[in-house]
Amino acid sequence: MEPTLFGLFIIIFFVAFILMNSIKILSEYERGVIFRLGRLIQTKGPGLILLIPIVDRMVKVSLRTVVLDVPPQDVITKDNVSIKVNAVIYFRVLLPEKAIVNVENYLYATSQMSQTTLRSILGQSELDDLLAQRDKINHELQMIIDQHTEPWGIKVTNVEVKQIDLPVEMQRAMAKQAEAERERRAKIVHAEGELQASVKLGEAAEIIQRNPIALQLRYLQTLTEIASENNSTTIFPFPIEFLKPFMNLAENAVGNGKTPKKPA
Repeated sequence: MEPTLFGLFIIIFFVAFILMNSIKILSEYERGVIFRLGRLIQTKGPGLILLIPIVDRMVKVSLRTVVLDVPPQDVITKDNVSIKVNAVIYFRVLLPEKAIVNVENYLYATSQMSQTTLRSILGQSELDDLLAQRDKINHELQMIIDQHTEPWGIKVTNVEVKQIDLPVEMQRAMAKQAEAERERRAKIVHAEGELQASVKLGEAAEIIQRNPIALQLRYLQTLTEIASENNSTTIFPFPIEFLKPFMNLAENAVGNGKTPKKPA
């Protein structure tokens, strides 16, 4: 009786082992690359997958987008500035069979390719271009990395340079440059304001010259403004026209060689 129970247990265990190795369930975002006696057969999934025990072997591959963080890289730019740059790469597997057959570890291979490409491309650019043309450099990195990973069945969808660490001396120099630029713009704006004010004053002088009564109106307006401030001292503007007869008399006396008499 005992040998019969032991044999039944062995049979149940063997059947369970066969079922566990022959039935696989893949999620919607997974694919299974099937190898039969070491030879690639096909890619299956998602859903229920039946395998021949011992003969078939399946490798799961995820089709979801992978976010790969590239560690900081030491880069010397084209204008000989030493910086540290890190980036992030978004990619996904399009052809699972190539990702398994053509490269040993596609995650590690993509990471190494990203690091070398990042150092190479940024080393060919100047620091000002890295800071001002970030989108252009990101697009160039994406195209080059995607071109190298295409034989592996991998599509690089986006590359973003996250942070650029500058030396302290370079940060100070850039801060001084920015401050000097702001001062230059402020001086230009001030000079343009002075120029516009002088033009307006010249136009006002021409108008007053053509219409002397405008100067009198300006005198009255100034007097009104002074009186509205409750000042103890009031300055009354004296029209220049009242002095013209005396000025003409002085000019005639000088022209005749006589010195005008001082009023007693």
